[in-house]
Amino acid sequence: MDPELEAFVPFFPDVDLNDPASARESLAALAGGVPAADVPGMVIEDRTVPADPKTGPGVPVRIYRPRAARGAVIWLHGGGFVMGGLDTEHPWAARIAADSGAVVISVGYRLAPEHPYPAALDDVYAVLLWAAGNAAGLGVDPERIAIGGHSAGATLAAAVCLLARDRQGPAIRFQLLNQPGLDDRQESWSARTFTDTPWMTRDKIGAAWRHYLGGAPATAYAAPARAEELTGLPPVHLSTAEFCPNRDEGIEYALRLLRAGVPVELHQWAGTFHGSQALLSAEVSQRQIAELGAVLRRALA
Repeated sequence: MDPELEAFVPFFPDVDLNDPASARESLAALAGGVPAADVPGMVIEDRTVPADPKTGPGVPVRIYRPRAARGAVIWLHGGGFVMGGLDTEHPWAARIAADSGAVVISVGYRLAPEHPYPAALDDVYAVLLWAAGNAAGLGVDPERIAIGGHSAGATLAAAVCLLARDRQGPAIRFQLLNQPGLDDRQESWSARTFTDTPWMTRDKIGAAWRHYLGGAPATAYAAPARAEELTGLPPVHLSTAEFCPNRDEGIEYALRLLRAGVPVELHQWAGTFHGSQALLSAEVSQRQIAELGAVLRRALA
């Protein structure tokens, strides 16, 4: 493990996803210690995106508008489908907007277990429809809309790309999948081997999937690794952490996308663990965060 990261491992909070309320409090406290980027001239606005009344209420979003933005990215927070929101994601969303030069639409999708699948997916798809239909009001090119996220947010980003393809919905220019969890079955080598790694363990991942699925069988729109057909999807940048149970399912998904003719950039970060990029004092974390913005800047150029 990267020595700069390893030094912080004993201080990581013990988050129990079997207790969603306490888990949310722990993540909020952790996120509260991360400074937000101060970007001169960037306008930040909270809005509510209308949704299909058949699938859910309006969706809260926080929009970050840097100067002279041409493209946009719909950004989805992590938290195992159970934790997180606009406030906990604020430091990261602001950095991504600053580094990419793109409008960032951070989505406060509904959380499990109170709102199991497909609530979060419905929320994100509603935001995609809204962003595509309101590109002029956002000041962006409707052909330059990407989607991305971290952890469970990356899972949702991959799922929405499948859903938009199958529904012939809005065109998505690019997908950015940072340490996604793609397979509820937990059968890969890394899932069976890294059972007690820092921050993310096999038990936590199992609890996250149980909350999210709510007892329903998993489909490709819930767990994208189950998708049989991957052709026709947007180009992807997929990154994994070396000591993460989800590592191998991410790598295998990238390989399957390549075999399906989808342009893929895959970055496996040596010495890292799931979510370790939050430790901003580490040099490898700084490179990880900078890469997210640079990748989006290129993709939306």
